[in-house]
Amino acid sequence: MAASNRNTIGKFGLLSMTFAAVFSFNNVINNNIQLGIASSPVFLVATIIYFIPFCLIIAEFVSLNRNSEAGVYAWVKSALGGRWAFITAYTYWFVNLFFFTALLPRVIAYASYAFLGYDYVFTPLTTAIISIFLFAFSTYISNSGAKLLGPMTSVTSSLMLLLTFSYIVLAGAAVLGGIEPADPINVQAMTPNFNWAFLGITAWIFQAAGGAESVAVYVNDVKGGSRAFVKVIIVSGLFIGVLYSVSSLLINVFVHRTDLHFTGGTVQVFEGLSAHFGLPTMLMNRFVGIVSFTAMFGSLLMWTAAPVKIFFTEIPKGIFGEKTIRLNRHGVPTRAAWIQFFIVIPLMLIPTLGSSSVQDLMNTLINMTAAASMLPPLFIMLAYLNLRLKYDRVARDFKMGSRLQGIAIVSVLIAIFTVGFFASTFPTGASIMTIVFYNVGGLVVFLGYAWWKYNRYSKTLNAEARYHEDMPLARLALEAQEGAPAGQPALTTPACHKPL
Repeated sequence: MAASNRNTIGKFGLLSMTFAAVFSFNNVINNNIQLGIASSPVFLVATIIYFIPFCLIIAEFVSLNRNSEAGVYAWVKSALGGRWAFITAYTYWFVNLFFFTALLPRVIAYASYAFLGYDYVFTPLTTAIISIFLFAFSTYISNSGAKLLGPMTSVTSSLMLLLTFSYIVLAGAAVLGGIEPADPINVQAMTPNFNWAFLGITAWIFQAAGGAESVAVYVNDVKGGSRAFVKVIIVSGLFIGVLYSVSSLLINVFVHRTDLHFTGGTVQVFEGLSAHFGLPTMLMNRFVGIVSFTAMFGSLLMWTAAPVKIFFTEIPKGIFGEKTIRLNRHGVPTRAAWIQFFIVIPLMLIPTLGSSSVQDLMNTLINMTAAASMLPPLFIMLAYLNLRLKYDRVARDFKMGSRLQGIAIVSVLIAIFTVGFFASTFPTGASIMTIVFYNVGGLVVFLGYAWWKYNRYSKTLNAEARYHEDMPLARLALEAQEGAPAGQPALTTPACHKPL
Protein backbone atom coordinates (compact mmCIF):
# COMPACT_ATOMS: atom_id res chain seq x y z
CA MET A 1 0.00 0.00 0.00
CA ALA A 2 1.33 3.38 -0.92
CA ALA A 3 2.40 5.67 1.85
CA SER A 4 -0.06 8.32 0.68
CA ASN A 5 -2.93 5.98 1.39
CA ARG A 6 -1.83 5.30 4.99
CA ASN A 7 -3.47 6.84 8.06
CA THR A 8 -6.92 6.78 6.46
CA ILE A 9 -8.92 4.81 9.07
CA GLY A 10 -10.67 6.90 11.70
CA LYS A 11 -11.15 5.87 15.31
CA PHE A 12 -14.82 4.99 14.83
CA GLY A 13 -13.95 2.98 11.73
CA LEU A 14 -11.40 0.95 13.69
CA LEU A 15 -13.91 0.47 16.50
CA SER A 16 -16.50 -0.86 14.02
CA MET A 17 -13.99 -3.19 12.38
CA THR A 18 -12.92 -4.54 15.77
CA PHE A 19 -16.49 -5.24 16.80
CA ALA A 20 -17.31 -6.99 13.50
CA ALA A 21 -14.19 -9.17 13.75
CA VAL A 22 -14.69 -10.27 17.36
CA PHE A 23 -18.29 -10.22 18.59
CA SER A 24 -20.66 -13.11 17.82
CA PHE A 25 -23.98 -13.88 19.52
CA ASN A 26 -23.36 -17.59 18.96
CA ASN A 27 -20.36 -17.38 21.28
CA VAL A 28 -22.72 -16.20 24.02
CA ILE A 29 -24.94 -19.25 23.42
CA ASN A 30 -22.03 -21.74 23.35
CA ASN A 31 -20.50 -20.58 26.60
CA ASN A 32 -23.84 -20.21 28.36
CA ILE A 33 -24.60 -23.87 27.64
CA GLN A 34 -21.32 -24.82 29.28
CA LEU A 35 -21.01 -22.29 32.13
CA GLY A 36 -24.41 -20.65 32.53
CA ILE A 37 -24.30 -16.95 33.41
CA ALA A 38 -20.91 -17.61 35.07
CA SER A 39 -19.60 -16.94 31.55
CA SER A 40 -20.54 -13.27 32.04
CA PRO A 41 -17.60 -12.20 34.26
CA VAL A 42 -15.26 -14.63 32.49
CA PHE A 43 -15.93 -12.92 29.15
CA LEU A 44 -15.00 -9.54 30.60
CA VAL A 45 -11.81 -10.85 32.20
CA ALA A 46 -10.78 -12.71 29.02
CA THR A 47 -11.22 -9.58 26.92
CA ILE A 48 -9.05 -7.53 29.27
CA ILE A 49 -6.24 -10.07 29.85
CA TYR A 50 -6.16 -11.58 26.35
CA PHE A 51 -7.76 -9.55 23.57
CA ILE A 52 -6.25 -6.15 24.38
CA PRO A 53 -2.65 -7.37 25.03
CA PHE A 54 -2.74 -9.70 22.02
CA CYS A 55 -3.86 -6.83 19.78
CA LEU A 56 -0.88 -4.82 21.01
CA ILE A 57 1.45 -7.78 20.38
CA ILE A 58 0.23 -8.03 16.77
CA ALA A 59 0.53 -4.26 16.41
CA GLU A 60 4.18 -4.48 17.44
CA PHE A 61 4.84 -7.19 14.85
CA VAL A 62 3.14 -5.05 12.20
CA SER A 63 5.31 -2.11 13.23
CA LEU A 64 8.36 -4.35 12.96
CA ASN A 65 7.38 -5.35 9.41
CA ARG A 66 6.03 -1.96 8.42
CA ASN A 67 7.31 -2.06 4.82
CA SER A 68 5.35 -5.21 4.03
CA GLU A 69 1.66 -6.08 4.19
CA ALA A 70 2.62 -8.53 6.91
CA GLY A 71 0.72 -11.67 7.80
CA VAL A 72 1.15 -14.44 10.34
CA TYR A 73 4.06 -15.99 8.42
CA ALA A 74 6.03 -12.71 8.35
CA TRP A 75 5.32 -11.93 12.01
CA VAL A 76 6.62 -15.23 13.33
CA LYS A 77 9.53 -15.33 10.90
CA SER A 78 10.62 -12.00 12.37
CA ALA A 79 11.44 -13.65 15.69
CA LEU A 80 11.63 -17.43 15.19
CA GLY A 81 12.63 -17.98 11.56
CA GLY A 82 11.02 -19.68 8.58
CA ARG A 83 10.35 -23.14 10.05
CA TRP A 84 8.19 -21.89 12.92
CA ALA A 85 6.63 -19.26 10.67
CA PHE A 86 5.42 -22.04 8.38
CA ILE A 87 4.17 -24.15 11.30
CA THR A 88 2.22 -21.17 12.67
CA ALA A 89 0.66 -20.27 9.32
CA TYR A 90 -0.18 -23.95 8.84
CA THR A 91 -1.93 -24.13 12.23
CA TYR A 92 -4.06 -21.11 11.32
CA TRP A 93 -5.17 -22.97 8.21
CA PHE A 94 -5.88 -26.33 9.86
CA VAL A 95 -7.72 -24.66 12.78
CA ASN A 96 -10.07 -23.44 10.07
CA LEU A 97 -10.69 -27.08 9.09
CA PHE A 98 -12.05 -27.79 12.57
CA PHE A 99 -14.02 -24.53 12.41
CA PHE A 100 -15.91 -25.85 9.38
CA THR A 101 -17.06 -28.90 11.33
CA ALA A 102 -18.70 -26.65 13.95
CA LEU A 103 -20.10 -24.14 11.42
CA LEU A 104 -21.74 -26.52 8.94
CA PRO A 105 -24.33 -28.05 11.36
CA ARG A 106 -25.32 -24.52 12.40
CA VAL A 107 -25.98 -23.55 8.79
CA ILE A 108 -28.29 -26.59 8.50
CA ALA A 109 -30.14 -25.75 11.73
CA TYR A 110 -30.71 -22.11 10.80
CA ALA A 111 -31.85 -23.15 7.32
CA SER A 112 -34.45 -25.33 9.04
CA TYR A 113 -35.67 -22.35 11.08
CA ALA A 114 -35.65 -20.10 8.01
CA PHE A 115 -37.67 -22.42 5.76
CA LEU A 116 -39.71 -24.48 8.25
CA GLY A 117 -39.98 -22.18 11.26
CA TYR A 118 -38.58 -24.82 13.63
CA ASP A 119 -35.44 -26.93 14.12
CA TYR A 120 -35.78 -30.24 12.30
CA VAL A 121 -33.57 -32.59 14.31
CA PHE A 122 -31.37 -35.03 12.38
CA THR A 123 -29.19 -37.82 13.72
CA PRO A 124 -25.47 -37.01 14.13
CA LEU A 125 -24.55 -39.13 11.09
CA THR A 126 -27.24 -37.55 8.89
CA THR A 127 -26.10 -34.10 10.04
CA ALA A 128 -22.50 -34.96 9.11
CA ILE A 129 -23.48 -36.27 5.66
CA ILE A 130 -25.61 -33.21 4.85
CA SER A 131 -22.76 -31.01 6.11
CA ILE A 132 -20.34 -32.71 3.70
CA PHE A 133 -22.62 -32.06 0.71
CA LEU A 134 -23.12 -28.48 1.87
CA PHE A 135 -19.35 -27.98 2.14
CA ALA A 136 -18.86 -29.41 -1.36
CA PHE A 137 -21.38 -26.85 -2.66
CA SER A 138 -19.65 -24.08 -0.72
CA THR A 139 -16.25 -25.10 -2.12
CA TYR A 140 -17.61 -25.08 -5.67
CA ILE A 141 -19.24 -21.64 -5.24
CA SER A 142 -16.12 -20.17 -3.58
CA ASN A 143 -13.89 -21.44 -6.37
CA SER A 144 -16.18 -19.80 -8.90
CA GLY A 145 -16.15 -16.45 -7.15
CA ALA A 146 -18.93 -15.01 -4.98
CA LYS A 147 -19.48 -11.41 -6.08
CA LEU A 148 -22.44 -10.79 -3.77
CA LEU A 149 -20.62 -12.15 -0.72
CA GLY A 150 -19.40 -8.77 0.55
CA PRO A 151 -22.73 -6.92 0.40
CA MET A 152 -24.62 -9.96 1.76
CA THR A 153 -22.38 -10.42 4.80
CA SER A 154 -22.36 -6.66 5.44
CA VAL A 155 -26.17 -6.50 5.58
CA THR A 156 -26.59 -9.66 7.66
CA SER A 157 -23.85 -8.59 10.08
CA SER A 158 -25.67 -5.30 10.61
CA LEU A 159 -28.95 -7.15 11.19
CA MET A 160 -27.30 -9.52 13.68
CA LEU A 161 -25.89 -6.52 15.54
CA LEU A 162 -29.36 -4.96 15.59
CA LEU A 163 -30.85 -8.21 16.90
CA THR A 164 -28.21 -8.37 19.64
CA PHE A 165 -28.89 -4.87 20.89
CA SER A 166 -32.65 -5.43 20.60
CA TYR A 167 -32.42 -8.54 22.75
CA ILE A 168 -30.33 -6.80 25.41
CA VAL A 169 -32.72 -3.84 25.61
CA LEU A 170 -35.92 -5.93 25.66
CA ALA A 171 -34.58 -8.61 28.01
CA GLY A 172 -33.24 -5.91 30.33
CA ALA A 173 -36.62 -4.15 30.25
CA ALA A 174 -38.36 -7.43 31.11
CA VAL A 175 -36.09 -7.98 34.11
CA LEU A 176 -36.60 -4.42 35.33
CA GLY A 177 -40.31 -4.93 34.79
CA GLY A 178 -40.36 -7.74 37.31
CA ILE A 179 -40.17 -10.92 35.20
CA GLU A 180 -38.86 -14.00 36.99
CA PRO A 181 -35.89 -15.15 34.84
CA ALA A 182 -35.95 -18.75 33.64
CA ASP A 183 -32.62 -19.19 35.45
CA PRO A 184 -31.86 -17.00 38.49
CA ILE A 185 -29.47 -14.06 38.10
CA ASN A 186 -27.44 -13.81 41.30
CA VAL A 187 -23.86 -13.81 42.56
CA GLN A 188 -23.86 -17.57 43.14
CA ALA A 189 -24.90 -18.27 39.55
CA MET A 190 -22.26 -15.83 38.25
CA THR A 191 -19.41 -17.47 40.22
CA PRO A 192 -17.46 -20.00 38.10
CA ASN A 193 -16.56 -23.41 39.48
CA PHE A 194 -12.78 -23.45 39.11
CA ASN A 195 -11.98 -27.03 38.09
CA TRP A 196 -10.47 -28.91 35.13
CA ALA A 197 -13.70 -28.69 33.15
CA PHE A 198 -13.77 -24.91 33.62
CA LEU A 199 -10.17 -24.61 32.43
CA GLY A 200 -11.14 -26.51 29.29
CA ILE A 201 -14.05 -24.16 28.60
CA THR A 202 -11.71 -21.16 28.86
CA ALA A 203 -10.53 -22.17 25.38
CA TRP A 204 -14.08 -21.46 24.17
CA ILE A 205 -13.99 -18.05 25.87
CA PHE A 206 -10.60 -17.14 24.39
CA GLN A 207 -11.75 -18.27 20.96
CA ALA A 208 -14.78 -15.99 21.31
CA ALA A 209 -12.50 -13.06 22.21
CA GLY A 210 -10.20 -13.78 19.26
CA GLY A 211 -9.83 -11.77 16.06
CA ALA A 212 -6.97 -9.49 17.09
CA GLU A 213 -4.81 -10.60 14.16
CA SER A 214 -7.43 -9.35 11.70
CA VAL A 215 -7.64 -5.92 13.36
CA ALA A 216 -4.10 -5.12 14.51
CA VAL A 217 -2.75 -5.24 10.95
CA TYR A 218 -4.23 -1.75 10.49
CA VAL A 219 -1.99 -0.10 13.10
CA ASN A 220 -0.16 1.77 10.29
CA ASP A 221 -3.45 2.88 8.70
CA VAL A 222 -5.10 4.55 11.70
CA LYS A 223 -5.30 8.33 11.88
CA GLY A 224 -3.17 9.42 14.80
CA GLY A 225 -0.74 6.49 14.51
CA SER A 226 0.06 3.86 17.09
CA ARG A 227 -1.03 5.93 20.09
CA ALA A 228 -4.53 6.40 18.65
CA PHE A 229 -4.60 2.69 17.81
CA VAL A 230 -3.80 1.70 21.41
CA LYS A 231 -6.56 3.95 22.78
CA VAL A 232 -9.18 2.61 20.37
CA ILE A 233 -8.20 -1.03 20.99
CA ILE A 234 -8.52 -0.58 24.75
CA VAL A 235 -11.91 1.14 24.40
CA SER A 236 -13.21 -1.40 21.87
CA GLY A 237 -11.92 -4.32 23.95
CA LEU A 238 -13.74 -3.05 27.02
CA PHE A 239 -16.88 -2.39 24.94
CA ILE A 240 -16.85 -5.92 23.49
CA GLY A 241 -16.16 -7.44 26.91
CA VAL A 242 -19.06 -5.53 28.47
CA LEU A 243 -21.39 -6.48 25.59
CA TYR A 244 -20.44 -10.16 25.89
CA SER A 245 -20.92 -9.96 29.67
CA VAL A 246 -24.32 -8.24 29.55
CA SER A 247 -25.55 -10.59 26.81
CA SER A 248 -24.42 -13.60 28.86
CA LEU A 249 -26.11 -12.20 31.96
CA LEU A 250 -29.48 -11.87 30.18
CA ILE A 251 -29.39 -14.90 27.92
CA ASN A 252 -31.46 -17.09 30.30
CA VAL A 253 -34.18 -14.57 31.05
CA PHE A 254 -36.68 -16.40 28.80
CA VAL A 255 -35.07 -19.82 28.16
CA HIS A 256 -33.46 -22.26 30.57
CA ARG A 257 -29.78 -22.93 30.00
CA THR A 258 -30.47 -26.68 29.79
CA ASP A 259 -32.96 -26.14 26.93
CA LEU A 260 -30.53 -24.27 24.67
CA HIS A 261 -28.97 -25.98 21.65
CA PHE A 262 -25.59 -25.24 20.10
CA THR A 263 -27.10 -25.25 16.62
CA GLY A 264 -30.19 -23.06 17.00
CA GLY A 265 -29.75 -21.32 20.34
CA THR A 266 -29.99 -17.82 18.86
CA VAL A 267 -33.46 -18.52 17.51
CA GLN A 268 -34.51 -20.14 20.79
CA VAL A 269 -33.79 -17.06 22.91
CA PHE A 270 -35.65 -14.80 20.47
CA GLU A 271 -38.55 -17.25 20.43
CA GLY A 272 -38.71 -16.93 24.22
CA LEU A 273 -38.54 -13.14 23.96
CA SER A 274 -41.34 -13.01 21.39
CA ALA A 275 -43.54 -15.28 23.53
CA HIS A 276 -43.08 -12.97 26.53
CA PHE A 277 -43.99 -9.82 24.60
CA GLY A 278 -46.88 -11.43 22.72
CA LEU A 279 -45.22 -11.42 19.30
CA PRO A 280 -45.88 -14.18 16.73
CA THR A 281 -43.21 -16.78 17.54
CA MET A 282 -43.28 -18.53 14.16
CA LEU A 283 -42.69 -15.24 12.37
CA MET A 284 -39.86 -14.41 14.78
CA ASN A 285 -38.32 -17.87 14.26
CA ARG A 286 -38.36 -17.44 10.50
CA PHE A 287 -36.96 -13.90 10.60
CA VAL A 288 -34.10 -14.72 13.00
CA GLY A 289 -33.56 -17.99 11.11
CA ILE A 290 -33.24 -16.18 7.76
CA VAL A 291 -30.84 -13.59 9.18
CA SER A 292 -28.75 -16.22 10.97
CA PHE A 293 -28.77 -18.62 8.00
CA THR A 294 -27.69 -15.87 5.58
CA ALA A 295 -24.96 -14.70 7.96
CA MET A 296 -23.72 -18.24 8.57
CA PHE A 297 -23.80 -19.21 4.91
CA GLY A 298 -21.97 -16.02 3.95
CA SER A 299 -19.39 -16.79 6.63
CA LEU A 300 -19.04 -20.33 5.27
CA LEU A 301 -18.39 -19.06 1.74
CA MET A 302 -15.86 -16.49 2.96
CA TRP A 303 -13.95 -18.92 5.19
CA THR A 304 -13.98 -21.63 2.52
CA ALA A 305 -11.92 -19.49 0.15
CA ALA A 306 -10.01 -16.85 2.16
CA PRO A 307 -7.81 -18.91 4.55
CA VAL A 308 -6.77 -21.46 1.94
CA LYS A 309 -5.87 -18.62 -0.45
CA ILE A 310 -3.89 -16.72 2.20
CA PHE A 311 -2.01 -19.78 3.45
CA PHE A 312 -1.01 -21.28 0.11
CA THR A 313 0.07 -17.92 -1.34
CA GLU A 314 1.87 -16.57 1.77
CA ILE A 315 4.27 -19.47 2.39
CA PRO A 316 7.47 -19.90 0.32
CA LYS A 317 7.16 -21.50 -3.09
CA GLY A 318 8.45 -25.04 -3.15
CA ILE A 319 6.83 -26.38 0.03
CA PHE A 320 3.75 -27.47 -1.92
CA GLY A 321 3.53 -28.36 -5.60
CA GLU A 322 2.84 -25.78 -8.28
CA LYS A 323 -0.52 -27.32 -9.18
CA THR A 324 -1.65 -27.16 -5.56
CA ILE A 325 -1.00 -23.44 -5.18
CA ARG A 326 -1.97 -22.39 -8.73
CA LEU A 327 -4.70 -19.72 -8.67
CA ASN A 328 -7.72 -19.80 -10.97
CA ARG A 329 -9.09 -16.69 -12.69
CA HIS A 330 -10.94 -15.77 -9.48
CA GLY A 331 -7.70 -15.80 -7.46
CA VAL A 332 -8.47 -19.04 -5.57
CA PRO A 333 -6.13 -22.09 -5.46
CA THR A 334 -8.71 -24.58 -6.76
CA ARG A 335 -6.83 -27.80 -6.03
CA ALA A 336 -5.92 -26.66 -2.52
CA ALA A 337 -9.58 -25.79 -1.86
CA TRP A 338 -10.69 -29.29 -2.85
CA ILE A 339 -7.90 -30.85 -0.79
CA GLN A 340 -9.31 -28.84 2.12
CA PHE A 341 -12.77 -30.31 1.38
CA PHE A 342 -11.54 -33.92 1.43
CA ILE A 343 -9.69 -33.36 4.72
CA VAL A 344 -12.86 -32.05 6.37
CA ILE A 345 -14.82 -35.23 5.48
CA PRO A 346 -13.18 -37.50 8.12
CA LEU A 347 -13.10 -34.62 10.62
CA MET A 348 -16.88 -34.39 10.20
CA LEU A 349 -17.56 -38.15 10.31
CA ILE A 350 -15.27 -39.40 13.10
CA PRO A 351 -17.00 -37.55 16.00
CA THR A 352 -20.38 -39.06 15.00
CA LEU A 353 -19.11 -42.47 16.16
CA GLY A 354 -19.18 -41.37 19.81
CA SER A 355 -22.13 -38.95 19.69
CA SER A 356 -25.66 -39.93 20.69
CA SER A 357 -27.20 -36.63 19.53
CA VAL A 358 -26.40 -33.54 17.49
CA GLN A 359 -25.88 -31.67 20.79
CA ASP A 360 -23.16 -34.19 21.77
CA LEU A 361 -21.66 -33.94 18.28
CA MET A 362 -21.54 -30.13 18.47
CA ASN A 363 -20.00 -30.25 21.94
CA THR A 364 -17.15 -32.38 20.59
CA LEU A 365 -16.69 -30.27 17.45
CA ILE A 366 -16.74 -26.90 19.23
CA ASN A 367 -14.38 -28.17 21.93
CA MET A 368 -11.87 -29.43 19.38
CA THR A 369 -12.15 -26.22 17.37
CA ALA A 370 -11.50 -24.19 20.52
CA ALA A 371 -8.55 -26.39 21.53
CA ALA A 372 -6.95 -26.15 18.09
CA SER A 373 -7.58 -22.40 17.95
CA MET A 374 -5.27 -21.96 20.97
CA LEU A 375 -2.22 -23.05 18.96
CA PRO A 376 -1.73 -20.17 16.47
CA PRO A 377 -1.91 -17.41 19.14
CA LEU A 378 0.36 -19.53 21.35
CA PHE A 379 3.00 -19.70 18.59
CA ILE A 380 2.70 -15.93 18.02
CA MET A 381 3.12 -15.33 21.77
CA LEU A 382 6.25 -17.53 21.84
CA ALA A 383 7.61 -15.59 18.88
CA TYR A 384 6.91 -12.34 20.70
CA LEU A 385 8.61 -13.62 23.85
CA ASN A 386 11.70 -14.45 21.80
CA LEU A 387 11.57 -11.02 20.15
CA ARG A 388 11.59 -9.18 23.49
CA LEU A 389 14.18 -11.53 25.01
CA LYS A 390 16.74 -11.55 22.18
CA TYR A 391 15.98 -8.82 19.67
CA ASP A 392 14.38 -6.01 21.65
CA ARG A 393 16.98 -3.54 20.35
CA VAL A 394 15.61 -3.78 16.82
CA ALA A 395 14.20 -0.34 16.03
CA ARG A 396 10.44 -0.02 15.57
CA ASP A 397 8.00 2.79 16.24
CA PHE A 398 5.72 0.84 18.57
CA LYS A 399 6.37 -1.40 21.56
CA MET A 400 3.98 -2.86 24.13
CA GLY A 401 5.55 -1.29 27.19
CA SER A 402 9.13 -1.78 28.33
CA ARG A 403 11.07 -4.99 27.67
CA LEU A 404 10.30 -6.32 31.16
CA GLN A 405 6.61 -5.41 30.90
CA GLY A 406 6.28 -7.07 27.50
CA ILE A 407 7.99 -10.25 28.71
CA ALA A 408 5.84 -10.40 31.87
CA ILE A 409 2.55 -9.90 30.00
CA VAL A 410 3.23 -12.44 27.28
CA SER A 411 4.58 -14.99 29.79
CA VAL A 412 1.28 -14.88 31.71
CA LEU A 413 -0.65 -15.32 28.46
CA ILE A 414 1.52 -18.27 27.43
CA ALA A 415 0.91 -19.98 30.78
CA ILE A 416 -2.87 -19.44 30.57
CA PHE A 417 -3.08 -20.65 26.98
CA THR A 418 -0.96 -23.73 27.66
CA VAL A 419 -3.20 -24.84 30.52
CA GLY A 420 -6.35 -24.05 28.53
CA PHE A 421 -5.07 -26.00 25.53
CA PHE A 422 -4.37 -29.17 27.52
CA ALA A 423 -7.63 -28.88 29.50
CA SER A 424 -9.68 -28.60 26.30
CA THR A 425 -7.70 -31.34 24.52
CA PHE A 426 -8.32 -33.70 27.46
CA PRO A 427 -11.85 -32.67 28.56
CA THR A 428 -13.64 -34.30 31.49
CA GLY A 429 -16.33 -36.81 30.57
CA ALA A 430 -15.16 -37.27 26.97
CA SER A 431 -14.76 -40.68 25.39
CA ILE A 432 -11.18 -41.94 25.58
CA MET A 433 -11.47 -42.98 21.92
CA THR A 434 -12.49 -39.45 20.93
CA ILE A 435 -9.60 -37.95 22.89
CA VAL A 436 -6.97 -40.32 21.50
CA PHE A 437 -8.05 -40.56 17.86
CA TYR A 438 -9.63 -37.14 17.34
CA ASN A 439 -8.29 -34.57 19.80
CA VAL A 440 -4.72 -35.84 20.11
CA GLY A 441 -4.49 -37.90 16.93
CA GLY A 442 -5.72 -35.07 14.72
CA LEU A 443 -3.17 -32.62 16.11
CA VAL A 444 -0.29 -35.11 15.89
CA VAL A 445 -1.09 -36.05 12.28
CA PHE A 446 -1.53 -32.47 11.06
CA LEU A 447 1.47 -31.00 12.87
CA GLY A 448 3.64 -34.00 12.00
CA TYR A 449 2.74 -33.59 8.34
CA ALA A 450 3.65 -29.88 8.46
CA TRP A 451 7.04 -30.64 10.06
CA TRP A 452 7.75 -33.31 7.42
CA LYS A 453 6.79 -30.98 4.54
CA TYR A 454 9.08 -28.23 5.78
CA ASN A 455 11.97 -30.66 6.23
CA ARG A 456 11.58 -31.78 2.61
CA TYR A 457 11.51 -28.16 1.46
CA SER A 458 14.56 -27.23 3.57
CA LYS A 459 16.63 -30.01 1.99
CA THR A 460 16.07 -28.51 -1.46
CA LEU A 461 17.72 -25.21 -0.44
CA ASN A 462 21.43 -24.45 -0.67
CA ALA A 463 23.33 -23.45 2.47
CA GLU A 464 22.92 -19.70 1.96
CA ALA A 465 19.19 -19.92 1.18
CA ARG A 466 18.64 -22.22 4.16
CA TYR A 467 20.46 -19.78 6.44
CA HIS A 468 18.30 -16.85 5.36
CA GLU A 469 15.11 -18.94 5.52
CA ASP A 470 15.71 -20.30 9.03
CA MET A 471 17.24 -17.15 10.52
CA PRO A 472 14.87 -14.79 12.39
CA LEU A 473 14.59 -11.61 10.36
CA ALA A 474 14.91 -9.54 13.53
CA ARG A 475 18.41 -10.92 14.04
CA LEU A 476 19.46 -9.97 10.52
CA ALA A 477 17.95 -6.51 10.98
CA LEU A 478 19.68 -6.07 14.33
CA GLU A 479 23.04 -7.04 12.85
CA ALA A 480 22.53 -4.62 9.96
CA GLN A 481 21.33 -1.91 12.35
CA GLU A 482 24.44 -2.27 14.53
CA GLY A 483 26.84 -2.47 11.62
CA ALA A 484 27.54 -6.21 11.52
CA PRO A 485 27.76 -7.84 8.06
CA ALA A 486 24.55 -9.75 7.49
CA GLY A 487 23.60 -9.10 3.87
CA GLN A 488 20.53 -7.07 3.12
CA PRO A 489 18.60 -5.83 6.17
CA ALA A 490 15.39 -7.81 6.50
CA LEU A 491 13.25 -5.31 8.30
CA THR A 492 12.66 -1.59 8.20
CA THR A 493 14.50 0.11 11.04
CA PRO A 494 13.02 3.56 11.62
CA ALA A 495 13.98 5.73 14.56
CA CYS A 496 12.70 4.02 17.69
CA HIS A 497 10.23 5.95 19.77
CA LYS A 498 9.69 5.48 23.47
CA PRO A 499 7.52 2.49 24.43
CA LEU A 500 3.84 3.19 24.99
